[in-house]
Amino acid sequence: MACSTAGCGSSGGCSTGGCNKMNTFDWFADIPLTDNFNFNLVEISFKNGARKGFYRNDKKIELFRGDKVVLEASQGFDLGEVSLSGELVKIQMKKKDVKESADTIRNILRKATEEDIKRMQMLRGKEKAMLVKARVISRSLNLEMKVGDIEFQGDGKKATFFYTADNRIDFRELVKQYAGAFKVKIEMRQIGARQEAGRIGGMGSCGRELCCSTWLSDFESVSTGAARYQQLSINTDKLSGQCGRLKCCLNFELDTYMDALKSIPKNPDKIRTKEGTAYLRKTDIFKKELTYNIDRSNKYYKLSAEDVATLIQMNKKGEHPNSLSDFNIVEETKDKELNEAYNEELVGSVSLKTLEKKARKKSRKNKNYRKNKKRPNQ
Repeated sequence: MACSTAGCGSSGGCSTGGCNKMNTFDWFADIPLTDNFNFNLVEISFKNGARKGFYRNDKKIELFRGDKVVLEASQGFDLGEVSLSGELVKIQMKKKDVKESADTIRNILRKATEEDIKRMQMLRGKEKAMLVKARVISRSLNLEMKVGDIEFQGDGKKATFFYTADNRIDFRELVKQYAGAFKVKIEMRQIGARQEAGRIGGMGSCGRELCCSTWLSDFESVSTGAARYQQLSINTDKLSGQCGRLKCCLNFELDTYMDALKSIPKNPDKIRTKEGTAYLRKTDIFKKELTYNIDRSNKYYKLSAEDVATLIQMNKKGEHPNSLSDFNIVEETKDKELNEAYNEELVGSVSLKTLEKKARKKSRKNKNYRKNKKRPNQ
């Protein structure tokens, strides 16, 4: 059965947050493995990948990725989809630190029938209306929480409400009202803001789907230090994701920046010369270049990290170089030509200097106009 996709409508062949949510690519799909059915554990996904778990296939049912199966639950039965089988399940279990002998792993009962699938589709159709009503009830009780998602069990006898809250919530009255309104067994499950964003899905500022809703399952803590090391401006609006927390992608390239920073000398903020004190204005950690400017001077000097380390050692000994011009990195003609060509591509045939001159002229005209306007008519 093809499930409904959220975006392109290709019946599960895309990663638009519909069928392919939290998907795992099966690298062994085209390779015949002899022990594919000997390993009796299978990874099952629920609600298009919003939640995953491992189940035993003790009945040796021949299962392939995408098969709908009926599963054992604490009370009644559940319905899920096979997301992985065979060797890759072992790797996933090792990654998530789940032992094969764990008592929490339940059994696969049988393959799902058309009746089971239709029942689940009907239950999924109820979830949106239930979510709206659940939020209204929680607000009427003045509870500081947000219900983010609802997931029905396969038999329709139980509904799990996923919520986010900063403080502990007293659910006694809320559960009573939910049970009376929805006529099912209620389970409340607290999740973090990142998990909530992963379940809901959406598009990031990069133009791609949220990492937490497509592939990222392990959430590491992200601090503003990660932004500082990558020389990003501390702007919470730009650095925050849809969850309201710092973007997880700030950690993706952090190790590369940390390795590159090892080649930059410590405390490079000031260099004392006979011309005056030079202050650090810019650091290019990948080119290993630092740009300095002498106080009350418009001239900038680009120095290599090695030269800066040498000058810092000279300052520690009480020695001051005559000028930074002896250490200045002069751009080769090829680099200058490339920069000029790049600037022309940005603004067309007009150079950046011409644009700057025009901007200055315009600002002068505006100033003169304001002055003339303020003068009284003679």
